Amino acid sequence: MSTAAAAVGRQAWRKLARNNSTAAIRRTISLLPKSQQFRPTSSVPAFTANASKAAPRFSQSQQYRSYSSGGSSGDGTKVKFWPFVLVLAAGTGGWVLLINRQKNMPPNPKQTASSSAKPTPAFSPSEVTVLFVLGGPGAGKGTQCANLVNDFSFHHLSAGDLLRAEQDRPGSQYGQLIQDCIKNGAIVPMEVTVALLENAMADAIAKSGSKKARFLIDGFPRKMDQAFQFEKVVCPAKLVLFFDCPEQVMEGRLLERGKTSGRADDNAESIRKRFRTFVETSMPVVEYYDKEGKVIKVDATPGPKEVYEDVKRKLVGKLGENF
Repeated sequence: MSTAAAAVGRQAWRKLARNNSTAAIRRTISLLPKSQQFRPTSSVPAFTANASKAAPRFSQSQQYRSYSSGGSSGDGTKVKFWPFVLVLAAGTGGWVLLINRQKNMPPNPKQTASSSAKPTPAFSPSEVTVLFVLGGPGAGKGTQCANLVNDFSFHHLSAGDLLRAEQDRPGSQYGQLIQDCIKNGAIVPMEVTVALLENAMADAIAKSGSKKARFLIDGFPRKMDQAFQFEKVVCPAKLVLFFDCPEQVMEGRLLERGKTSGRADDNAESIRKRFRTFVETSMPVVEYYDKEGKVIKVDATPGPKEVYEDVKRKLVGKLGENF
């Protein structure tokens, strides 16, 4: 038997061994040419009927799951994960490269300046003294401020007067808004009030010809956010003058004033709204500054002269004779 025939025979035996079937061996031998039909040598194991019970080629623990990249599913298809890994690796590498590049870039001067810049007040507290004057409507704030202007060279700025002047100014974009807020006893948006106060202070300082000035800010701040905004962009307050007065006394004064003032908010309904607004929004401001040790509390129930004597005494005691 030739060498080629022997090779063909060996391949056939290997195939039969894999099929593991005696009947298949016989059928295959019968199909071979007679010159290639030969019996297996002793090196090829004989197959018996029990050969079909041989142990499987792979144990269960060695088999792969169908969704694993290491094995195949029942239909012979393979799910390969390496393309996804490649894409993920490329994306991560690009992101790291971009971050490193940004770290190595010099900072933008404009961005650095804008991020590091902090809002500074328009006026320095070493040159400008600000006293907030608070009290319920009708407590006599305006009367006492007029006395302080005469004796201590203060500039008196009434937030209410500035708002009413802006309301009546021709072409004012805030006129109707201010009118509605005053009529309903509501608080005008703080951006409007703070801007009006800052402009009025700048005008007063410009007219005086000196950088040093004293201001009584009457009826402001009416809310905590107004206080914080004013001190951040205009000037920190030195003290708070708080005129404490019962609501019945204040209501009587306002109704009497309303006979001649011509103010839209000097009526019983608006007065009661203003009382509620003051208690709910302005008293927390007084309490906050009181904890800071910046409140001078004055009983505003007596007559104007008695109240003013109390104001002067307490103000001098707090700031000194030469403040």
